[in-house]
Amino acid sequence: MAMFAWDEKYSVNVKEFNDHHKKLIDLINELHDGMKVGKGKEIMSTMLKKLIDYTQFHFSTEEKYLTRYAYPEYQLHKAQHDQFVNKVLKFQQDFEKGNILASMDVMNFLKDWLVNHILVIDKKYVPFLNEKGVK
Repeated sequence: MAMFAWDEKYSVNVKEFNDHHKKLIDLINELHDGMKVGKGKEIMSTMLKKLIDYTQFHFSTEEKYLTRYAYPEYQLHKAQHDQFVNKVLKFQQDFEKGNILASMDVMNFLKDWLVNHILVIDKKYVPFLNEKGVK
């Protein structure tokens, strides 16, 4: 069973962003599945890299729309993105140095951050972008 499942409550009414969020959930679940079968150490670095790369792709896409339409809370939103990327990059560096293990703490951080970001931060732009015709 997946650690984290997509639910319509996560929808931001923008299909492209929803698809990205679903992919991020899949990546988190893939890392979790590897940990469950004792392969966390072998796949952690690769999965963190995939997660970082895809997250940066998603964030840049989201930021493109937010800047195109001059979203008033863009700077705050971008700061949240930058903090997340920096935190996951630090996880990756620490893991590669042997300072952290593939752990549920990392998994819970990833899941909790994504849920909170979607439900609190991303949900704020929904009416704004939808009003601009972005769906």
